[in-house]
Amino acid sequence: MYQFSRAIYRELASQITPPRPGENATESHAAVLRACEAAITRLATDRHYFAHPARTLFCDIRGYFPMSAQSRVLGVVSRYIDYAQRFVAKHPLEGYTAMSGAPPRCRATTRKGTACQRVPLAHNGYCPSHQHLADTEDRELAATEDRELAAA
Repeated sequence: MYQFSRAIYRELASQITPPRPGENATESHAAVLRACEAAITRLATDRHYFAHPARTLFCDIRGYFPMSAQSRVLGVVSRYIDYAQRFVAKHPLEGYTAMSGAPPRCRATTRKGTACQRVPLAHNGYCPSHQHLADTEDRELAATEDRELAAA
């Protein structure tokens, strides 16, 4: 999964604004790389709760680039985040394991309040015992979208 974050950094590294006098020259580059890796890690480990990963990453790194490069930065970030999302959609268990080092766990909690320890289904993040929670989320999302359309 790190190939996505490294690809974003490699493509944008030449356009990072030079440091001000007295600042460390590598700090800006390290901050951009950390932000890219954090976004890809969150995408792989928490994709169901990461609504706008491209926009989030762009907002995190845009201060390190001149105004003339902002549109290119957004394009690069959007393209590689889209690639990463497609990869995680096709291989959710492998992506999670690659980033966290542990197998994924169900998103639900048990009656005791502890995290469910079962392996989730690939398409929604819930184990077969908690599958009904995914259906509830889908209905709530549809109801929210209907309310937003009615208000507009």
